[in-house]
Amino acid sequence: MGPVTILDYGAGNLTSVRLACQRFGVEPRMATCAAEALGEGALIFPGDGSAKSAMAAVKARGYDSLLRKAREEGRPILGICIGMQLLFDGSEEDGGVQALGMLPGQVRRFSFPQDPALKIPEMGWNGVHFRQKHPLFRGIPQDTPFYFVHSYYCDPAAEALRLGTTEYGGTHFCSVAGRDSLVATQFHPERSGEWGLALFRNFLEWNGKEEE
Repeated sequence: MGPVTILDYGAGNLTSVRLACQRFGVEPRMATCAAEALGEGALIFPGDGSAKSAMAAVKARGYDSLLRKAREEGRPILGICIGMQLLFDGSEEDGGVQALGMLPGQVRRFSFPQDPALKIPEMGWNGVHFRQKHPLFRGIPQDTPFYFVHSYYCDPAAEALRLGTTEYGGTHFCSVAGRDSLVATQFHPERSGEWGLALFRNFLEWNGKEEE
């Protein structure tokens, strides 16, 4: 396991992410701006909150350029929750937000006109179906439940980006996306117990190559 940097941009409590890394003997660097995350090693891009405020903070701290450069260099990158959503072209949240454009596709709000009583946000445990083989999933059973809290979901423009999917209210959405050295989860692995920690371990051991 190499060095790891967690990108702090004021969008959520990062303590559980840091503790997940420490569980495997990795002491992550906590960056508050792009200059503190330069160099080598993996990047973790977590977050909670709204797309507009989160994207503004990402730009203000220079993480937009950092993430694009890191991907060009093949550094492993893990996006979590709003960190996943901001990797796409844009989001319907807050009247429309232009995001990082590192993965083609849009972020859409759940809509259940056939069942208005269905709760939004989705909050709780739900299974993830692995659609492709990936080092991130090593040793984790198919359809393992992980912990979700979200009102919006990612809709990739290419099927190849859908590494994992989840069903909620009849909508089969992308819950794990990725390409090259970039992977992202809509769920919170740091809040997902044993198998969430297993996913963290797999990421920490990953060299950024899609092949195992």
